[in-house]
Order: sequence, then structure tokens, then C-alpha cells
Amino acid sequence: MLAGVAPEHPSSDCPDTEPASGNRAWSPWPVVVTLGVALLGVASVLAAVLLTVTPPDVAVASASASATDAPAPNPTPSPVPSRRETPISIADLADPEWVERMAEKAAIPPRALAAYAGAALSVQQTHPHCGLGWNTLAAIGHVETEHGSIFGGSLSVAGVATPAIVGVELSGNGVDAIADTDDGRFDGDPTCDRAVGPMQFIPSTWAQFAQDGNGDGITDIHQIDDAALTAAHYLCAAGRSLHLDENWIAAVGAYNSSTEYNNRVAAAASHYASLV
Repeated sequence: MLAGVAPEHPSSDCPDTEPASGNRAWSPWPVVVTLGVALLGVASVLAAVLLTVTPPDVAVASASASATDAPAPNPTPSPVPSRRETPISIADLADPEWVERMAEKAAIPPRALAAYAGAALSVQQTHPHCGLGWNTLAAIGHVETEHGSIFGGSLSVAGVATPAIVGVELSGNGVDAIADTDDGRFDGDPTCDRAVGPMQFIPSTWAQFAQDGNGDGITDIHQIDDAALTAAHYLCAAGRSLHLDENWIAAVGAYNSSTEYNNRVAAAASHYASLV
């Protein structure tokens, strides 16, 4: 959802609704997905996976595959480096040279891109059949909060969105109606829930899926490593391969059910893929 600044005094007319099980509901939107990942010390691009429909005016890797083509396996998969024994930030998993180069090409803050790429690499280990690409996470981050920069904000060196990003009240007025689930702990609103942080999670979803992406022992909804890794786990939670169009559609649709949202995420993901 489009983030907004939380009012100082939230309204008290939020409907008494049950909290949503995820961020949003499923929504159909045919998309193009390219899975590109950067390994530690090795810039590696997995094979492009073309799905049913290419969003208009978006460059793609190839136009030769038909709608019924099965995803082609990568014939020479790049090895994933062994994990260190001590906790590390997922931002340390991505090749720094790749991050610097791609951040400039994609106009993504390097701190955010390192988190997206690291989260995609991390779920290769925890959800090996998911097939989540960094470009999908980056597209969601772009649409949700412009990578933490919405309203003139930015990510600190530590990856914290400053100032805090809190979405509009989910009161049912043109948005989902979600009653409070966190007593205002995350969103400052004891009446209705709001989407929070650089990846815009509602509190109930964060409570279920929150991950410690930077290895500091806590889960911070405002910290980009934690938020990106949580988003990755959320998208991969169903255990289905995102190489398949219907699964990718369902996963992204769970973030937001509007056609416009899915349209924008698809276009952004395809744009980032075209830069690899």
C-alpha cells in the first residue's frame, strides 16, 4: 500500500474486523519474472523465466518462450558460499561490486539493494525450491516506500528507515479494514492497524513472519535487512515455486490485492531484470 504519515491522533472509528492472515489478499496479474542473484564474490545471474504476459513498455530478457513453456533449469548453478558460524547480516552475502554496479544502474540505494539481494540468497538456503529473485523484493520495496526514501526519508548506514514510515489507517475507507492487533506497539495506532516500515508490514503479519536479517538478535520492522528477509519468508511461505506464474501471482498478490499495485510491481520487477 502507499505509505502515509500517521496522524498524531488516530481516529477511533475503525471497524471491528478480524486481522488479515497476511498483508493483503490474492489478486491475479500475469507477470514476467527474472531471477537474478549476486553471490558473495561472484556475480551470478540465473536463467530468465518468462510467464504469461509481458507488462507494456517493459524490456525483458527474451521473447522466444511461449506461455506454456516450463522454466528451464539452470544448467550450471553457481555455488553458494558456506555460511560463517557467527551470525552475519544478509547484506554481507551479496557481492559488494555487484551491489555498487547494480545500485547505480537501477537507481536503488546500495543499502537497500544489499538487503534485497542478501534476502534472496538467504532463502535459497531456507526455501530452496522457492525461486525468489532479488528483483521481486526490490520491486515491492520500490512500490511500497521507494526503498525507504518516501517523503524525503532515507535508510541509515545501519539500514533503519528514518524517519519511521507508517502507512495510512486501515479503516476500510478505500483500503482494507483491519482492526488493531498490536495495541499500537508498531504503528502507534491502538484503533486500527497500519502498514509499517520500509517493506510496509501490518503488525499481525510481522508478528507471524518477522526475521532477524542483520544478526543483531532482534527483529526490527523499521530495519531493511529484517524487513527484506521477512518479506522473502512471507513470499516463500506457501512452499511453492515462484518460477510458476500462478505461484508468483499469488505470492505478490498476498502483499496487496489491487490490480494497480500488481501492475506496478510487475513493471518494476521486469525493469530491474532488464538491467542485469
